Amino acid sequence: MQIVIRPAAAADIEDAFVWYEQQRPGLGSEFLKIVDDALIAIQRAPQLHPVIHRSSRRALLRRFPYGIYYRIYPDLIVVVACMHGRRNPRRWQSRI
Repeated sequence: MQIVIRPAAAADIEDAFVWYEQQRPGLGSEFLKIVDDALIAIQRAPQLHPVIHRSSRRALLRRFPYGIYYRIYPDLIVVVACMHGRRNPRRWQSRI
């Protein structure tokens, strides 16, 4: 199944990458690797992660306090956000 990352979610990932890279060179790249691993896992088994709001699901990242929020459609997985666990959930919920 194909994964589409909405522009707002791509911006979330980019912002987190930049922040982690500023904290320690190379940490941003590690973050991107974990995001890629999570996206592969979502693609392989999209139903694995729990529904947390309406039909949206959340995959928690290993090692980083972020979640990938996505929705499953018949032939498509749409990533709507990648947000820190302490962010207000209304921020990603407004994107669905």
